[in-house]
Amino acid sequence: MKAFTKKGLLLAVACMMLISLLGACGKADNDGNNAGANNGGANDAGETAETGNGYKDKYDPPVTITTVWGVDPELKFKNGETIENNVATKWAMDTLGIEIKSLWSVTDSNNAFATKMRLALTSGEEIPDVVTIGDAQLAQDLIDSGLFREVGSLFDQYANDTWKAAMAIDENVWNPYTRDGKRMGIPVLDYAYNHDYLLWIRQDWLDKLNLQAPKTLAELETVMEKFKNENPDGLSPDQVTPLSIGFKNKMSTWMGDPSWVFGAYGTLPEQWNAGADGKLEYGSINPGMKQGLETLKSWHDKGYIPQEAALWDENKTAEPAVAGTAGIIPGPYWMSGWPLSDTAKNVPGAVWKPYAIPAGPDGKAMRHGTHFTNGVTLISAKMEHPEALFTYQNYMFDNYADPKPGSVFDNGLFKNYDYDIAEDGTLLRWEDIPGGYVNSVRYLLVRDGARIPDAQMKALLNLADGKEATTRLEKEVQTAYGLETPGAAKVLLSQEDISFKNMFTGPPTETMSSKLDYLNKIELQTFNEIIYGQKPVDAFDDFVSTWKSGGGDKITEEVNTWYDSVK
Repeated sequence: MKAFTKKGLLLAVACMMLISLLGACGKADNDGNNAGANNGGANDAGETAETGNGYKDKYDPPVTITTVWGVDPELKFKNGETIENNVATKWAMDTLGIEIKSLWSVTDSNNAFATKMRLALTSGEEIPDVVTIGDAQLAQDLIDSGLFREVGSLFDQYANDTWKAAMAIDENVWNPYTRDGKRMGIPVLDYAYNHDYLLWIRQDWLDKLNLQAPKTLAELETVMEKFKNENPDGLSPDQVTPLSIGFKNKMSTWMGDPSWVFGAYGTLPEQWNAGADGKLEYGSINPGMKQGLETLKSWHDKGYIPQEAALWDENKTAEPAVAGTAGIIPGPYWMSGWPLSDTAKNVPGAVWKPYAIPAGPDGKAMRHGTHFTNGVTLISAKMEHPEALFTYQNYMFDNYADPKPGSVFDNGLFKNYDYDIAEDGTLLRWEDIPGGYVNSVRYLLVRDGARIPDAQMKALLNLADGKEATTRLEKEVQTAYGLETPGAAKVLLSQEDISFKNMFTGPPTETMSSKLDYLNKIELQTFNEIIYGQKPVDAFDDFVSTWKSGGGDKITEEVNTWYDSVK
C-alpha cells in the first residue's frame, strides 16, 4: 500500500475509509493469519504491505533494531565483513528496510558475553531493542530486571502461521520465560534431537582389532582397553584417550558428555526426572549416581578417560578426537561434519562411525534429551517498533525454516557463504566453496535464523532412505553436513525411547534463586573428588544429605508444585 497523501477532502475521506478497512482486516488477520506477515516481502509492484497496527513487510523509511552480540570464537568472516556489517545486515536493509545496529560485541569465550551483558545492566548502558540469549541463568536475570517487555501479546498479534505452527509443536517451550501467566521472552526454536548424543567410534580401530561395536558397558570396557593397550595405529598407552569426555562445568552437556554413564544405572544428572511415584526427582541424588561415579572412577584409574577430565570443556574433548588419539567420543548426530571431519586430515584413513548408547548391567540405557529450544529472544520495554522483529522473523520462517523448492532461500542462506553452485548447476560441498564456507546463519538477528523442530529430522530420514535431495534442508544436510549424518540420525532414533528431557521447564523457583548456585557447586565438587579418588564413593551419601538439607528438599517441593500446575 502506498503512503497516504492528503489531496483534498474527497481523497482524504476515501483514504480514511481504506485505512479503516485495512485496520479491520489487520485485526481479523491477527486472530490467526497475519496477511502482511505471510506474503514474505514486498509485492510485485515494489510496494509494501502494512496492517493497521504498523506492521510492514518492508519499511520505508527504514527502521532500526539495536542489538548486542556474543560472537562464537569459531565463527568466520570473509570479504572484510564483521558481525556489525555483513551480508546478513545488508540483506535485512535491502529486503526488509530494517537496519541492524550493534551497540557492542564480544568474542564469547569464558562467558564473556554474559559478563559484558551484566556489566551493561549494572552500569546503566543503553539496552538493546532485541537480544537473543543462550545462557539460561542470564536469560532469567534479564527477564527479572524489568527492562524487557511482555512478548506473548506481540507474538499472538504479529507472528505468522508458519512460526505459530512451529511453536505449537511443544507449547511447553514458553514455560521457562513465563511470569505470572505473562510470556516474557520468545523461545528460540531448535531442531528435535539436536543435542541428543550417541557414541562416535573409530571404525578403523575396531576393524584392525577385529572388534565389534560395544552394546554394553562391559563390552565398552573391553574396547577401551584394546584401544589403549593394543592401539592399531601404534600409539603408546599414554598417548591414547580411549573415551574423550569432560566435566569442567557440568556432567551433562552436548559433546564429550558423560551423563549416559549414569543413564546405564537408571538416572540422568543435573535434570529433573519422573520418579516411580509420578513426582519429579533431581537426577543427581538418585542412588544410580553412586554406581555411575564408581564406574567413572574405575575408568579414570585405568586411563580410559582423560586424566584432566575435570578441567576439560566440550571443545577440549574434541581435540584428541581431531588429533587422532581418541577412540570414542559422545556427541550429536551431526558431529561427523564438525569437528570429526578434520581427523582424517591429521590421520589419513581415520574413519568415525556412529553407534548406539551401550546398556548397563541391568539392560538400562538413558540419554539426556533435547528440548525444542536453544535460547530466548527478549524485547526491550523501550523498543519503538517491536513489530519489526516479527517482520524479520516471519520472513525467515516462511522462506528459510523449511521453504518450498524454488523459494529465495531454496539452496541456502547466502551464496558464496553457506552454499555455492558449480558451473553444471549442482550444489558444491561446503568444503569446496570458493574462499571458504561461512556459517552465515550466525550473522542473523536471532540465533540459527528460524527452525521448525521436526523439519531437519524428517529431511535426514528421507536422505537415509535414499531420497533425492530436493528441499533446502535436504540439500543442506547433503552439502554442509558430514557424510555420516543421515545414518547417524537413524542410529539416534533407533534409541528414541531412551531419550529423556529435563521435566522441569519452568522459571527458577524461589529457593533455586538463593540456594541453587551453592548446591550446584558442592555437587560438581563432590563428584569430581569421588572420580579422582580424593573421597570415597560413600561421600555421595553425604552429598545427598547436604543437598537435601541445604535447600534441595524445598526446591523439590517447589518443582513439584509447579509440575502439578502444568501436567
